[in-house]
Amino acid sequence: MASMYQSFGLGSQVSMVPPITCKLPDEKIKRLRALLGNVKLSLLFKASVHGYKASAFHQRCDRRGPTLLVAYNRSGYIFGGYTSVDYARSGQHIIDGEAYLFSFQGKIPVCIKVNSGHYARLDDAGGPNFGQQLYFCYKNQPVVLNHRGNAFSVNTATMYGNDTQLTECEVYKVKQIPQSSAINKQWRNVLWTANRRAQLMGLIRNHKPLMTSVSRVRILMIGPVGAGKSSFFNSINSIFMGRITSKAMSGSAGTSLTTQFRTYPVVDHHEGRLLPFVLCDTMGLEEQSGAGLDIEDISSILQGHVPDRYKFNPMAPFQPDERKACRPASLQEKIHCVVYVIDATKISLMSDKLEEKLASIRRRVNLLSIPQIILMTKVDEACPLVQKDLQSLYVSSYIKLKVQEVSSQLGVPVSCVLPVKNYSQELELELNCDVLLLTALQQMLNFADDYLDDAGHVEYDFL
Repeated sequence: MASMYQSFGLGSQVSMVPPITCKLPDEKIKRLRALLGNVKLSLLFKASVHGYKASAFHQRCDRRGPTLLVAYNRSGYIFGGYTSVDYARSGQHIIDGEAYLFSFQGKIPVCIKVNSGHYARLDDAGGPNFGQQLYFCYKNQPVVLNHRGNAFSVNTATMYGNDTQLTECEVYKVKQIPQSSAINKQWRNVLWTANRRAQLMGLIRNHKPLMTSVSRVRILMIGPVGAGKSSFFNSINSIFMGRITSKAMSGSAGTSLTTQFRTYPVVDHHEGRLLPFVLCDTMGLEEQSGAGLDIEDISSILQGHVPDRYKFNPMAPFQPDERKACRPASLQEKIHCVVYVIDATKISLMSDKLEEKLASIRRRVNLLSIPQIILMTKVDEACPLVQKDLQSLYVSSYIKLKVQEVSSQLGVPVSCVLPVKNYSQELELELNCDVLLLTALQQMLNFADDYLDDAGHVEYDFL
């Protein structure tokens, strides 16, 4: 365990006072440091030693820069919050766009960012609070108190099991390591340049499917409700339109906004012609049976039997008419690449039932030898470091952990997990978003070519 005077990962200083050990396990220290970026953490305050008193907290934590609060309760939950603004007992409401709450759901900390337009803290003389909503060491007692508020979207049952009795509360100083001493190697190589964007757009415009019988490759988007399937199409369409568009219905409703099977071709505004791919959108997956997309419908889509604008019925799978059922679909009508769209902020919260549905779908896709990719969306919401600078994506250890986690959950190689940020709130196109989105699309086209190449060999062997 590290002492009060030890900076995790950077050695220690000699002190004449007995060391105060932190309660936070080394593995969780590593996860939190990955979330915060390239930082060192130093223990400032430990309630069981210094007292569950606001005065003791302020004596040790005021004017110490950004801090991370970590609380522990009787039920074994580890949770807390981060603020980038000093505690100073100023009596002022604090605006802090980098503030967030977190709770460990298994091995990975799940973050809750401060909602737009709300104050992150009230900087008073009381115990630490977030949004005047979540109070730690409330009224000098070992308890956490949730005042109903809107600054943070808190589910207390998920965050700390509704167990308000604390067994410990610690506060750590968060210090960024200077860039010169950081080992900031990208774990994937990306060129964040306008030339790279132009190159990718050129490759996509000029792509020709390997089989002459296929004019445009068909890419099927599958994923839970709200993961960003429709938003991905809108984002790609925006890039080639040269402005933000919203052709496909998207949003954050609790049930799927997509109720039809839609095949979306994309027009290149620059050249005025259709691009060589079609993005196929489906109804969102839901964990309960009889809701969301039916797995049998996916089999019909994969084999090219479902027409554009077919309206899904969660209670009854698609039934092709007898004439079409007797005729095998052409290679042009089939799906050539499957993309699972997964929200990075919800990977750790994925239910067993939803995992089972995805596993069942994967088995069916495997039987048809269709290549598969995971599109990991909302990376900026998952990691504050990435939210601040999208170019930090492949430097973020936290995003790397998320990529490994979703790879393990869905049984897809890490190399096939592609993190992206869809356009959602932006009014103008951004270079970094475009590079990520186009890189993902180019990889989908490459995978589709692999499928068509294999299909061509099968056809040749048959002849």
